Amino acid sequence: MRLPRTDSAPASSAVVPLYAAGFTTAFGAHSIATALGAESLGGYGGGGASGDLGLNLLVLGVLLALYDVAEVFLKPVFGSLSDRIGPKPVIVGGLLGFAVASLVGLWSGQPLVLALARLGQGAAASAFSPASSASVARLAGKDTGRYFGRYGSWKGLGYAFGPLLGAGALLVGGFPALFGVLAALAVVVAVWVAVAVPRLEPLPRPRYTSADLARQLTDRSFLGPTLVLAGATGSLGAAVGFLPALAARAGLGTFASVAVVTVLAVASSLVQPRIGRLRDAGRIRDRPGMAGGLLVIALGAAVASVLPLAGELAAAVAVYLAALLIGGGIGFATPLAFAHLADATPAERMGRTMGSAELGRELGDAGGPLLVGAVAAGTGIGWGLGALAVVVAALAAAAPKKASLPSS
Repeated sequence: MRLPRTDSAPASSAVVPLYAAGFTTAFGAHSIATALGAESLGGYGGGGASGDLGLNLLVLGVLLALYDVAEVFLKPVFGSLSDRIGPKPVIVGGLLGFAVASLVGLWSGQPLVLALARLGQGAAASAFSPASSASVARLAGKDTGRYFGRYGSWKGLGYAFGPLLGAGALLVGGFPALFGVLAALAVVVAVWVAVAVPRLEPLPRPRYTSADLARQLTDRSFLGPTLVLAGATGSLGAAVGFLPALAARAGLGTFASVAVVTVLAVASSLVQPRIGRLRDAGRIRDRPGMAGGLLVIALGAAVASVLPLAGELAAAVAVYLAALLIGGGIGFATPLAFAHLADATPAERMGRTMGSAELGRELGDAGGPLLVGAVAAGTGIGWGLGALAVVVAALAAAAPKKASLPSS
């Protein structure tokens, strides 16, 4: 007999700390990434001790990748752990681990120390990110679209404001100030989760063989939304990296170029809660919604791909149109994919499913920029973004039909 999730809607006091945990991982990832890029070139010259880090592009790339590398390997592990001991201790422990790793960054004058801090942050985020998703799924009851829409919106705000807040911290006190802010944020959210989030006890689980696991991971109700999440997240990663470059080539200044990313993230944050509510009301079905979201992303990437051929004024307008389309498509597809996963997963293995799906997202996050960069290296950014548009449009075919729990 399968044990159901909570059927009543949770109180705001129970789920908002989980949204804050989602914000923390997004804010931590993007604020540090932006700071590394700026300080490696001496861009901010903040009041801290970091100054010009003098990183070459290879070392910078390694430092940027460490956060995601840790997540790729550890998210399924911590997701399964949250099924065994309950998600709350994994979330609290992960947030406190994030704070400790951030404190290491207070002495971030050397690349090795930065690497240790960023690797530690990624490992800690690998714990509290899938456990938070699993908690949202178990608390949401029948309103999975609504609550995952809000969860995704908070993450989007982390992506949007992480670079801006990170820049402000750098100006005030360099890397020590930025890592101090992240440590304080993680501790506050950990205490908030410990006080406000109810303890969700681990549920009895049937024994799974290797064949059962393989069947679950290849089932369309898991594989389909995971591929959708990979496509959406890969597009986000590529857009964050390449749209500002296109904006700069179109003659926009530094602020206007960076603002392209903020427009994308804010568009995603505004769309997600609305899409989640419409899904729960039965006005949007999963398959056409996820497929439609990916096609909108593909259209945005296609618009961006022709920017190098446009005149300066047209390119300046089109780059923001591309950001709106990509952000809106991400906001459309993401809550539907997470809600579908939640509805198609027995509560007793929710953590493992969310951890494995997050692994798919991380692979997409790495694969999107790699695809665009590899094609662009030989033919130009326009062709790279065109290739992304084709791949994302093809992934729309993976969107599954109505979610249903697998049989025992």
